[in-house]
Amino acid sequence: MSAAGPFEENSREDSGEFAREDSGEKLVGIVLVSHSAAVASAVVELARGLAGGGPAAPVAAAGGDADGGLGTSAELIVRAARAVDRGAGVAVLADLGSAVLTVKALLEDAEEAGDGDEDVLPRNTRLLDAPFVEGAVAAVVTASAAAPLDAVEAAAAEAYTYRKV
Repeated sequence: MSAAGPFEENSREDSGEFAREDSGEKLVGIVLVSHSAAVASAVVELARGLAGGGPAAPVAAAGGDADGGLGTSAELIVRAARAVDRGAGVAVLADLGSAVLTVKALLEDAEEAGDGDEDVLPRNTRLLDAPFVEGAVAAVVTASAAAPLDAVEAAAAEAYTYRKV
């Protein structure tokens, strides 16, 4: 999958690797963790599209298990977070309970590990308590405006208040 902006993600079908193109701007990176690679990629595409023109925050999908099936992969989450890290923090949104538990375990591992350990989440990575789709859109829009991690978290969490009827 290719998209405009400072970050591109290669699909698992292409190479299995995340590409990193750094624009030099310190923007909060966003990682969307889903049990489904298709769902995570679709929400990335939606959030980028709704963020409008101009520079977009780096955003990556970490969906599915390591074999491409349903599930979550700690390795994919860490690689995605490292790929979007620009030094302003990384916001992680997860779709369901076990994805949340995987991210929480990775955050604990990162606390115990030293700086520079490439096998753990980057320093200043935060799991956001937000609805997956609406929170992702709010996070990407806010991060693309060069807002700090606290503002990105607040915007994503505010999505819980969006009423549809």
